[in-house]
Amino acid sequence: MRSWKWWKLVGLAGIVGVAATGVVVARAERRRRAYTPEQIRSRLHERYAEAVGPASGSSGSGATGGSGGSD
Repeated sequence: MRSWKWWKLVGLAGIVGVAATGVVVARAERRRRAYTPEQIRSRLHERYAEAVGPASGSSGSGATGGSGGSD
């Protein structure tokens, strides 16, 4: 009979853990949705420019004159 109490506590702890995880995920989702589409779009453009910028600048700067064109 006492073993049932332990299993009930373990099951209850598991349910509480799942509920707590759901709360954390819901909060993160609300923070993510707090951004406007324009903010998301601009941030994606910034991240894309950072990712592509150095790669294209080092391989194509001599052929296109990328660094000399701003003078």
